Amino acid sequence: MSIEFSSMTDLKAPSFTGTQINYFLVCPTKLWLFSNNVTMESSSDLVGMGRFIHESSYPRERKNVIINSIGIDFIKKGDRITIHEVKKSKKLEEAHRYQVYYYIYYLQEVLGIRDVDGVLDYPTIRKREHLTLTDEIREDLERILRGIEEVVRLPQPPPPVKKTYCKKCAYYEFCWV
Repeated sequence: MSIEFSSMTDLKAPSFTGTQINYFLVCPTKLWLFSNNVTMESSSDLVGMGRFIHESSYPRERKNVIINSIGIDFIKKGDRITIHEVKKSKKLEEAHRYQVYYYIYYLQEVLGIRDVDGVLDYPTIRKREHLTLTDEIREDLERILRGIEEVVRLPQPPPPVKKTYCKKCAYYEFCWV
């Protein structure tokens, strides 16, 4: 990944959400709208389906663990802390991974918890991906955080860029109609 942005003032205490990390990689327009309280997900059937999958999968787990600005789907504790993110499909896999990487980063950098890893759970296809934060991914993530800060500070949303998944986005009509 090669993303370049100017420096951010305080990378040690980011106040972004995992959703913002995800949206930055999927669509900066969607990131700007979401970050500026233009939310359209509540009326999306696809978002509703994802919410249903999240709520009905892993019924024995305590879900929606909120830590400051982030919401982790669920956490398993053992020798290490393992954070889990539940997703409907693998279509936006890179964005999903970086959302989990951000949670690991947040727990390590902000809360000082070192033994943390992550898992992406795709219950509908019965797949699971284990993730750890490397130095290279940490550098990418810090560039992403700077990029999010730049997009969010724009006076208006960046122009949308047509992608194959736009028609399934909750913001489709806002961008393209």
